[in-house]
Amino acid sequence: MKAIYVCLLAAAGVMSAGAVQAQDAEALAKSKNCLSCHAVDKKVVGPSYKDVAKKYTAKDEAALSTKIIKGGKGAWGEIPMPPNPSVTPDEATKLVKWILSQK
Repeated sequence: MKAIYVCLLAAAGVMSAGAVQAQDAEALAKSKNCLSCHAVDKKVVGPSYKDVAKKYTAKDEAALSTKIIKGGKGAWGEIPMPPNPSVTPDEATKLVKWILSQK
């Protein structure tokens, strides 16, 4: 019986760690001004993160990370995404993983 409680506590810890990581990624998105043009669940200037997550998979992480830093155009219409050179490669990867988790 004690083992069950230990397993439940461990599972709760893992789930709360995931929630903390998601909050950290959302705070990072806010701090890098990503949420000026994007929202999780609705189109603003750019697509919603839910729409991005529907379109791309983990195979696209490197390309999306590059697009966050260098900008891009044409994937979602005529309005280009401006470059964001203040985002480091590690931050871009963290942001992409969070965005793709919004399915």
